[in-house]
Amino acid sequence: MQIKTRFAPSPTGYLHIGSVRTALYSWLFARSQGGKFVLRIEDTDLERSTQPAIEAIINSMNWLNLDWDEGPYFQTTRFNRYNIVIENMLSNGNAYRCYCSKERINSLRKKQIAQLKKPRYDGHCRNRNRHYISKNPYVVRFRNPQEGSIIFNDLIHGPIEFKNQELDDLVIRRADGSPTYNFCAAIDDHDMKITHVIRGNDHINNTPRQINILKSLDAPIPSYAHLSIILGNDGKKLSKRHDVGSIIQYRDDGFLPEALLNYLVRLGWSHGNQEIFNLEQMKNMFNLKSVSKSNSTFNVEKLLWLNQYYIKHLPTEDIATRLLWYVKKQEINIFNGPKLTDILTLLSGRCRTLKELATSCHYFYEDFNEFDVNSANKYLCSTAIESLNMIRKILASLNEWTPASIHEAIKKTSKELHMNINQIGMPLRVAVIGTDRSPSLNLTIHAIGRSRSLARIDKALAFIATTIHAHSQKH
Repeated sequence: MQIKTRFAPSPTGYLHIGSVRTALYSWLFARSQGGKFVLRIEDTDLERSTQPAIEAIINSMNWLNLDWDEGPYFQTTRFNRYNIVIENMLSNGNAYRCYCSKERINSLRKKQIAQLKKPRYDGHCRNRNRHYISKNPYVVRFRNPQEGSIIFNDLIHGPIEFKNQELDDLVIRRADGSPTYNFCAAIDDHDMKITHVIRGNDHINNTPRQINILKSLDAPIPSYAHLSIILGNDGKKLSKRHDVGSIIQYRDDGFLPEALLNYLVRLGWSHGNQEIFNLEQMKNMFNLKSVSKSNSTFNVEKLLWLNQYYIKHLPTEDIATRLLWYVKKQEINIFNGPKLTDILTLLSGRCRTLKELATSCHYFYEDFNEFDVNSANKYLCSTAIESLNMIRKILASLNEWTPASIHEAIKKTSKELHMNINQIGMPLRVAVIGTDRSPSLNLTIHAIGRSRSLARIDKALAFIATTIHAHSQKH
């Protein structure tokens, strides 16, 4: 038997962390077993499904490199198939027309709730003549078995049992003629020969309904594996209130797909104490037996740590190519400064995302208009004039513009003025980058370049003179 899994998101919103973990586990299981992976778009909710959401799903999967062997299939293109099955079920008695009005259903529900009973359809139309037809609007309901139990062996949680009497006759086609989720999912899994359904715990209650539908068709039953939920730091189910955003937002914020997938695979699965996995290792090592039953907690700090790890350890040329996209979005002209590979050498130990790298590299390519206020107040004062003048003179006279020669220039200034390196370095740092934080000063000045560095020292000296003059005018 060839293993076949599917990822079947609804395009009523963008992909989020939990959905992508489901996609990843389904993809990995198929790949680890030499099977096939299907992408299916479950768009039967005609009012809420949108084209932008569909595009975001496909873009997210492509960005994550989670390729599919079949699809994307769209349920809205399969309505004829669903209706053929429904008509056959009506003919053989596995389904029936229900003419109950919305008012009756709502009244029934309120009464059951008031009696502390589980709201469920009471089978009012179940026992009408099978071929009874009225001109009144109707839905089609599945004739669920009323006795016995559905027991399935969840590949993560073990045996799970539902009594059939707890399951009502669910609607499989609405009054407007559109089929419903549980029915479509069951028919799709049958038609697409899905052998393993891997999805979130929130679908456990759907599983017995889908199994009963498949049994009524004498169709094979897939194996099911339900993943535990992902929690926020507050211990509640991860949702929009936790500000985790869509997967595309993670891309836009500068996360690498390698880091995100590595983080998500460990959010419920383990292989010894190993923390770092590339895709090939995941495919070789992944199995459902090692998936935890316990809920997982999303930790953005751990994700950022992993992201920085991949920035530092993936080939520099590769990361530089990806960084270029973020640099262009910030409209930075990189042709007027160092190579992006040099920027990565300088900043990869300080920045945790590609977006942060792009933001932090501005001063290597563009002159700034203002100094950081706090940094300037602290370091660009009268006591810095002598050291800035001397270091400017030495830097201007260097025969070679190298990190080593710049370092020696700073040491020479320190020695001649009998000042420690920090007293020389901090005003110089603020002068050339506008603030008091940067990588090693000699490496930073080297990357900025001689002419731009000298011009910025001049600007800092003019700033100090203006500040001193303004202060004297006040007094």
